[in-house]
Amino acid sequence: MFNTVKRLVRLALKPPLHRPDIRLPYDLYGEGYCYWPLLREITPDHALVYSFGIGEDISFDLAAIAAFDCRIHAFDPTPRSRTWIDLQPLPDKFSYHPIGIAAIDGLAEFFAPARADHVSFSRAPDRPAVPSESITAEVMRLQTLIGHLGTRVPDVLKMDVEGFEYEVVEDIVDGDIMPVQLLVEFHHGMYGIAEQRTYQAVEELRAAGYALYFVAPSGREYGFVRRDRIE
Repeated sequence: MFNTVKRLVRLALKPPLHRPDIRLPYDLYGEGYCYWPLLREITPDHALVYSFGIGEDISFDLAAIAAFDCRIHAFDPTPRSRTWIDLQPLPDKFSYHPIGIAAIDGLAEFFAPARADHVSFSRAPDRPAVPSESITAEVMRLQTLIGHLGTRVPDVLKMDVEGFEYEVVEDIVDGDIMPVQLLVEFHHGMYGIAEQRTYQAVEELRAAGYALYFVAPSGREYGFVRRDRIE
């Protein structure tokens, strides 16, 4: 109860950076803090979903499979996630890949979380002034991953990638691969990332033809949809 009150006070004092551009009917899928929106009238049956940054929670992915019979390709190259996923009973519609997403094809450095009970490795240390353990893992651009897996462009792309999202957004808007729904957790205020980076990313997506239809109360999880699919 105390933590809930703290969150409400924090949100009242510092509201989200953005409000949705449009109103569209959606439902939320997932549990706890790992929930994401999917549009009721846009998400097709048997949708193809690329889900980046699963950590130790695939409740969104399993809920999407149950609701839409989705085909899920889930990605997370970090050690704790790989160990956890190996122990899970996974449905046939779910495939896991120990690869990260970035704006390059190759290797990237991932920094361990400051707290031992946290799972997410990140683009930069939690506390930039404090030395942090890091690992090197394979990353690919979105277009490379699509070719690597031999799939079509995903209907839904979800990213909770701890700071890598900004370069990936730039790579997407500079290219010609445009998922219909784009779900992104922005990490302004963390890892030394300024709010301006999120303002810039949202404007880039708007200019590329996306509309913002969802902003979570936390002010971090955003849902975008291509305007040419709703107009």
